[in-house]
Amino acid sequence: MSIIKADDLTKVYRVPVRQPGFAGTISAFLRPEFREVVAVDRVSFCVEPGEIVGYIGPNGAGKSSTIKMLCGILVPTSGEVRVGGIVPHLRRQQNAMQIGVVFGQRTQLWWDLPVRETFYLLKNLYRIPDALYRENIDLFGELLGLRELWDVPVRLLSLGQRMRADIAASVIHRPRLLFLDEPTIGLDVVAKERIRQFLRQIREEYNTTVVLTTHDLRDIEETCQRVLMIHRGQLVFDGALHALRDKFGNRSLMRVEIASRDAWCPDRLPGNVQLVQRNGRYAYFEFSRQQISASDAIRSVCSVMPVRDVTLQDADLESVVKRVYGGEDV
Repeated sequence: MSIIKADDLTKVYRVPVRQPGFAGTISAFLRPEFREVVAVDRVSFCVEPGEIVGYIGPNGAGKSSTIKMLCGILVPTSGEVRVGGIVPHLRRQQNAMQIGVVFGQRTQLWWDLPVRETFYLLKNLYRIPDALYRENIDLFGELLGLRELWDVPVRLLSLGQRMRADIAASVIHRPRLLFLDEPTIGLDVVAKERIRQFLRQIREEYNTTVVLTTHDLRDIEETCQRVLMIHRGQLVFDGALHALRDKFGNRSLMRVEIASRDAWCPDRLPGNVQLVQRNGRYAYFEFSRQQISASDAIRSVCSVMPVRDVTLQDADLESVVKRVYGGEDV
């Protein structure tokens, strides 16, 4: 059975309409007006146990609203959602026992307590058996490097240290499902890799399901087998990373080393091969693989200028996502 099942999930906010000036303030108080903003628009998807799923989209696309409905924080306007077989907002306490959540910079640790005491409080809150608690503490010390932090007050931790401690706190009760919202924002390369490795490890050892929202596409490439992309409240893609590139990344970049610096370089060639940049002896052309093959694109360039070398580069994940965010190919 799917651990997450969303059917036509929709969230609409009623936002007050504010008129400028003093008269507008009085009018808004006496006769308030509202407009509706659709944050999530009939989104449907399923997540299977043990998957690590990237949930991506630009700011305001509806990611956080979706996650909050899955956590039971928000009530859907319409549609249905089940997490572990239960409706989150109707059984919030039961849902909280089966999920872990990290929301970006919002810590769940006690600010003035040492990390050790924070975790001990969580042990009692979740009623974790002693043996499982010790096993978890050893795991966190090894994979997240928390051994040297146990006696440090949370307020003295660096951002990277606190984020590692927050992620450990979110899985101390061995949840079936972990929601992470921007877990690596502002972290250095070493801290990011440590967190990615930890996510891969808990999936392999405990079959933990992870839903990851992030703007760092390296997080997606390093940890996720599947991507959900939301754009303007609607789900525009659901599939594997390579399928995302195949669907939206159909443009290739061709770097041409011209034999002569003074050689003529046209703005456009047959087959919609288009010049995007000229830098000395190098010219960069872009073309769509749906309109012209790579070999034909190379031939079209070689037919009009003396060429010394040609290098082809397919669109990377970042350029693909930027194209979708910009409204192309959607």
